[in-house]
This record gives sequence, C-alpha cells and structure tokens, in this order.
Amino acid sequence: MTRTSTIYICQTCGAETRQFFGRCSTCGEWNSVVEEVISTSNLRPKRKGSNHSNELLDNRSQRISSLQEKSVKRISSGYKELDRVLGGGLVPGSLVLIGGDPGIGKSTLLLQSATEMARYKSILYITAEESSNQVQLRWNRLGKADSDLHLLAETDLEAILNEIERFNPAVAIIDSIQAIHDETIGSTPGSVTQVRECSAALQRIAKAKNITLLIVGHITKEGMLAGPKVLEHLVDAVLTFEGDRFASHRILRTIKNRFGATNELGVFEMQGKGLIEVNNPSELFLDSENAPGIATIVSCEGTRPLAIDLQALINQTSYPSPRRTATGIETNRLHQILAVVEKHMNIALSRYDCYLAVAGGLAVEEPAADLGIAAAVISSYKKTALPKGTVLIGEIGLGGQLRSVGQMQLRLREAERLGFKTAIIPKATNKDSLSKQEGKIDIQEVSNINEVFEIVLNIKT
Repeated sequence: MTRTSTIYICQTCGAETRQFFGRCSTCGEWNSVVEEVISTSNLRPKRKGSNHSNELLDNRSQRISSLQEKSVKRISSGYKELDRVLGGGLVPGSLVLIGGDPGIGKSTLLLQSATEMARYKSILYITAEESSNQVQLRWNRLGKADSDLHLLAETDLEAILNEIERFNPAVAIIDSIQAIHDETIGSTPGSVTQVRECSAALQRIAKAKNITLLIVGHITKEGMLAGPKVLEHLVDAVLTFEGDRFASHRILRTIKNRFGATNELGVFEMQGKGLIEVNNPSELFLDSENAPGIATIVSCEGTRPLAIDLQALINQTSYPSPRRTATGIETNRLHQILAVVEKHMNIALSRYDCYLAVAGGLAVEEPAADLGIAAAVISSYKKTALPKGTVLIGEIGLGGQLRSVGQMQLRLREAERLGFKTAIIPKATNKDSLSKQEGKIDIQEVSNINEVFEIVLNIKT
C-alpha cells in the first residue's frame, strides 16, 4: 500500500527538511520553503509500450578502447548565430536549456528555428504555456511559409512522453519545463520536485531514442534559472537569452556546453517579423562620433571578437565621498583601475565622480578592457578626445604595467577589418602572433600606462 508523507522543500535551492521554517537554513532565502506531499512507494507505473527497462538489463560495461567510434553529424538550427553558440549545431541526443527574461524572445527564436529545421527533419514543438491557436497566430505573424512542423499543446508529462515515443522526432522543443507536471507527484507545476522529475524523465527518453531536446526555462527575479540546480547539471548545454526590452538587439550566450566552447555569443535583432541575425555585431557597439571620454576596445566573447566603445564621464564631486557607477563593467574592476591611474599618473581622481558605461548595453568581463577603461577615464578628465581610429587592448597590473591578453591576432584582425589604423597593445605580446599583421595596422607596443598616454594624449608624468 502506498503511503504519503509531508516534506518541505526550498524553491530557491532545493534543500529538503521535515520541519517548516520561515527562512531556508541552506541558502538563507525568506518565505521560499513550500510544503509538498511525497509518496513513500518506490513503485512507479510503467508507461505502456516502453521497453527501455528491458534494454537496461542487457547493458554491460565495455573497455573504452574497444568501443566503436561513431561520427556525429550535428543538426543545423537554421540560424548561423544559434549554431555558433551551440558549437556548430545541435548534437543528436543532447539536452539544451534556454533561459531568459519574460518577453525577451525565447519562444520566438525556438519557433523560428523549429520551422527552419522542419524543412529537412522531423520536429515536434510542445507548448505547455499557450494553446495551439496562440502558437499558430505567432507563427503566422512571423511570416513563415508552409512547414512540416508538428505542434502539441500539452502539460501532462505522461502524454508528452507518449507522443515523443510515438512520433520519434529528430528534435523536440519543450516550452516550458516549469509548466509541465507529473500526476504521480503531489506538488504544483514549477516546484523543485516537479521540475527535477520531469527533466529526468525527458532526459531518459531523449538518450534512449537519440532525440535532441530544447528546453525553455524560466528565470527568477535575481536573474538565475528557476528550479533546482540539478536541472543545469542534467542538461548538456545552457544558453541565456539577454537584452534590454527597450533595445532591439538580443544576445544569446553560452554558459555551459559539453560539445563546444563556453562564453560563445550570438547577436539577434528583434523586428516586426521576428528575430533577425546580426552578422556584424561590432556595428551595434561602435559610435561614429569621436568625443572626449570614448575609447574603443576589442573584446573576445568565446571565439568572436567584438569592437566596443567604452564611455566615461569624470565630474568634480560635491560630496565627501565620490560616486563610482559602472554599467557593463564590474564596479570593483573600475575602482582598481582608478586607483592605479591616480597612483602612477598623479591624477587626483579621488575628488571626482566617475561614470562608466559600455555602449549597447553589453557586459564586458575580461581584463583586456582595462586599458580602454583607463583611456576613457583620462580622456574625459583631460577633456580631450583620443586619436580617431585607435583601439586599446591590454590588462593593467597594480604596478601600472601592461599584461598581454589572449587571442591578440584575432582581435587585431577584427580591428583591421573595421578600418582602425592604430592598435596599442602590451609589449609582452608574442612576436610570432603579430608577424602576419605587419604592414596592415600600425601596432604600437607599450609596457606601462605612462607610455600609453604619452602616445595618445601627449601626457608626460
């Protein structure tokens, strides 16, 4: 006989306890512990027509050297930007989780991709948040031609698994995992238990049938993917769809990928008929005007170089403690660079407010932007524009020295393609990597920040 019991689960971190607390003892979140009814029986009803359990009985371990090597042919998503982020396309049998803010365009991107893939593959689009008619309205608005895309509006896990097993598609899209529920579990849809069990069931059938699964996930108000952390460990790739709802461009970024590089980036633009690929994203982050306080860097997101404008504003403060505000750059990094500039260039920035922003709303995390940040700050302080057509690439040490950064040849090639004439880089850069760039772009190697500003602003310290 099946018995039921009560357990309390934190909806933020997934911690379980037998007693209710107003605050989770694991993550410290208030009012996140929810009561859920669980079954003590380990017997789960077997789905009709499933022979997966019998297959597991025949599975035996093998020596890895004796395994037959199989060539994996990736499935093109229909969009080069999405394929870039995935590492070259979808791997059969893999699970991909896509998260992002509400209304950012997750469902639009997947519906467009599903329509393109349905021209040569069997695709099943499962909508758990909208009706079939609502999805069809959006599909018509996107202006797509006739397609063999199959659509299923269902929230019950058992019905979804049965349809996947019956139709056996090459790619199945789940929109979204938080709206699916398993009737054998007493908790509500979207709870930690429901998300964990539904994801595990979908993973089992995807691996058994070699079906690629694209799963849409919600995010919390803190910007983290909703549900248990085990969901991110379970899938093979995690993508985040970012962007300002008041801006037209959207950024697709990889934070986990078992079949490719992480931190890859794809850029789309939201238009009236859906998302359009941006083949030259550097144009979004560059300003044609040459004004004081603007410096250009070349940042690498995975294997993609991006030329980006950094904007700085230095203004004398009227408060005892100056303000330091950064958008797109880590604030602690800005504090460190300001301290280095004040120490080694004898500029009293402690009496000035500093505002720094990355053009286009992009977040830049790598230290190669240090030299550009310092140049934008000093340019605003001196009220003098930097020479036009100059990019600055390099990490600044605490002693004022410049450190080399990776993928320098790739960065210089992008700067040259965009028409930049001069590149200021650290002297420690490998000479062999620059030999191919000789004669195409004027490379000026410097060893510390004092030399940099003697060149670009004629500042002598």
